[in-house]
Amino acid sequence: MRILVAGSSGLIGTASVAWLRAHGHEVRRLVRRPPGAPDEWSWDPRTGRVDPAALDRVDAVVNLCGSSVGARRWSGAVKQELRDSRIVPTDVLAAAVAAAGVPTLVNAGAVGFYGDTGETVVDERSPAGQGFVADLCRDWEAATAPAREAGVRTIVLRTGIVLAPHGGILRRLEPLFRLGLGSRLGDGRQYMSWVALEDAVAAVGFVLGRGDIAGPVDVTGPAPVTNARFTEALAHSVHRLAPWTTPGFVVAAVAGEMARALVLTGQRALPAVLESTGFEFRYPTIGAALGNALAS
Repeated sequence: MRILVAGSSGLIGTASVAWLRAHGHEVRRLVRRPPGAPDEWSWDPRTGRVDPAALDRVDAVVNLCGSSVGARRWSGAVKQELRDSRIVPTDVLAAAVAAAGVPTLVNAGAVGFYGDTGETVVDERSPAGQGFVADLCRDWEAATAPAREAGVRTIVLRTGIVLAPHGGILRRLEPLFRLGLGSRLGDGRQYMSWVALEDAVAAVGFVLGRGDIAGPVDVTGPAPVTNARFTEALAHSVHRLAPWTTPGFVVAAVAGEMARALVLTGQRALPAVLESTGFEFRYPTIGAALGNALAS
């Protein structure tokens, strides 16, 4: 396939480009600067401009754009940036895909769509939750409408917490846990829907190759865990103990609304579509996923 990728410099984007090329696909990358390599094509989401040649004879567009939701405390400006970095590029690419007649659009999303689910299990059939993150994810998915309405096969990847060797949440947590400073956060009962980076990237390739898959797809491991269990598993992986608890009010005082929305609440989301269509997880348990990421 010839695949055009936006957001190729991010954690999942970088790994996805490498995976797709390793599996024989031709990958073009959209960049927001003048192209500096033969595989780069320019675009500017702010003005809605996409180089038309980038979409020539393309079989699919993969949009992985979006700034990190957990990198900073949320101010009004940061929350607007989180929206603009997702919704604007999605709207631009969905319209471009529809105009160019590209058969498939794979767009990033997040399990935050479901809001705080407590102990309730959710999957792709479940409704949207409440709160800033759920509203953001719902509007993000709605921005794919131009493609869907044009008959483009449109897939939204509702991705969980990505466990990666050199980035994401483990880049911040691993040093603390190796020092014996890891702790359960709040009451520890909030669920974490995680996925190994290798499985997240393989899922991108899987849905591209399955013409019968459309709509939302949960990209999460098959066994979500509570924060308490995640803390225990991460401490075990680095051969340390983590008997401590950081009270929820302390976490909220440090990180504000972001902590209340992302750290002290969570989703117990299952990858029903992937499992029902035969996707095989290489790292189906939290222990296996952490062991692989930290060993790498």
